[in-house]
Amino acid sequence: PYVIVCNHQASLDILGMVEVIPDRCVPIAKKELLYLGTVGWACWLCGIIFIDRHKREDAINVISQTARTMRQENVR
Repeated sequence: PYVIVCNHQASLDILGMVEVIPDRCVPIAKKELLYLGTVGWACWLCGIIFIDRHKREDAINVISQTARTMRQENVR
């Protein structure tokens, strides 16, 4: 397992990242994207994990729970 950190500056950068990111990779996005109408729905349906960047403890808990699930289910 590994972590890829992408700090894209524009919405078009995602097109390049999709070509590089492995198939079994699950992105983590800021929770604000969830409320962008169709974009939020598409992200949610694709399995993106949302974190609240303004609540540090909640974000840490979400990432920790994801890591535990990955270990328990032996998922990369």
